[in-house]
Amino acid sequence: MPGDVVERPQSDREADRPDGEPSERAVLRKVFRRLVPFLFLLYVANILDRNNVGFARLKMLGDLGLDEGVYGWGATFCFYLGYLAFEVPSNLILHRVGARLWIGRIMITWGLVSTCTMFVRDARSFYLVRVLLGVAEAGFFPGIVLYLSYWFPARERARAVACFMMASPLSSAFGGVVSGWLLAHADGAAGLKGWQWLFLIEGLPSVVLGIATWFYLTDRPSAAGWLSSEERGWLDRRMAREDRDRVARHGLDRLQALGHPMMVLFILLYFTIALGTNSFGFYAPTILQGRFTGWSTEEIGYLYLVPNLTTAVAMYAVGRHSDATGERRWHLAGCALVAALGWWLSATVRSPWLALLALTMANAGMISMIGLFWSLATSYLSGLGAVGGIALINTIANTGGAFSSPLMSSIEKATGSFAVGQFVLGVAMVAGAAIALAIRHDRPTDRGAAPDAGASD
Repeated sequence: MPGDVVERPQSDREADRPDGEPSERAVLRKVFRRLVPFLFLLYVANILDRNNVGFARLKMLGDLGLDEGVYGWGATFCFYLGYLAFEVPSNLILHRVGARLWIGRIMITWGLVSTCTMFVRDARSFYLVRVLLGVAEAGFFPGIVLYLSYWFPARERARAVACFMMASPLSSAFGGVVSGWLLAHADGAAGLKGWQWLFLIEGLPSVVLGIATWFYLTDRPSAAGWLSSEERGWLDRRMAREDRDRVARHGLDRLQALGHPMMVLFILLYFTIALGTNSFGFYAPTILQGRFTGWSTEEIGYLYLVPNLTTAVAMYAVGRHSDATGERRWHLAGCALVAALGWWLSATVRSPWLALLALTMANAGMISMIGLFWSLATSYLSGLGAVGGIALINTIANTGGAFSSPLMSSIEKATGSFAVGQFVLGVAMVAGAAIALAIRHDRPTDRGAAPDAGASD
């Protein structure tokens, strides 16, 4: 995984630091290497367990006699019913008890529930297990975003979030290969269907990683025994100073911040991202199978590498460039427009290979927006405002994810294809670009410092 805090020319502040003051670059590099690769592994497991139903459906629906409507409501709506109900309470608990304990709990329970999907027998049990998976997972992603805001200054945060978020496309890519192989070769082994083996084998690593989380993560910089006392002191002071600056500029450090008008823009923008990314995760394998007729599930799994590996590279490059320039809005809008074009082309081009390229554009544009978005949002929020605000944005905006599958399945049922749904997703991404440009934020005033994550163009 690419990984390091990018070296910039020494700022005046770095060159003139007092004797005995640790190097900012050295401290952040150490924090990055300690935390981000491990969080990356956690998110790999998370995405695998959330989205593997998209591959399982290729065989599971036929084996159980379920139709597209049952899958559409179960895959996203039932999942988000549990997920959204517990999102804000989960983040508040994490803030109180610490990330180490709470994220470990989340991982263990969701791994066990995901594994239990192998016992689904009908529509009712499918709905139930998806609701329980949402309850188990609630708070994981906003909790990690909140956790990173404790460790990384705002101007470094987009790259840190992007590297963590690279787990999403990479997990989808290699998870697709593993899922396709299991569907093709494990069917009938020990009396289990291939999709049952899929849930069993892909769910257990989350349990193991959840246990490891209890021993590995550190809740706050002040408790980091792997930093020297000077490094801990410097990082504590640095993050406290940045928090005070955010409060002075925006005043969004209490739960009252949840009613601020800026929250509406953040929620609307993230709604468009959630709608598009969830639609891709749950339906891209099916769209590809429809384009590449005659290809086996295993071959579709290998084909699925293309959009996801490309997306991993794109999101790292975009996050790095955004941090280097301190600009967020135009990066977000540009990515949204690339995604819109990709969705529209994927519905219209005749060549299956061009359709694959178009889907790659759509996925790369949407996923690259996520690190930028959370870096921008956390440049406004602080204190309890950040704890509740991050969770609230994720909760309300993810109704886009909840309705993505019913929307796509309903359109497919009415028209006989996903093309109209792909056009709708393109329109949603154009709306996202407009919302991103409507968000105004401060330029950094310290010319000697590297650009703040809240810097505008």
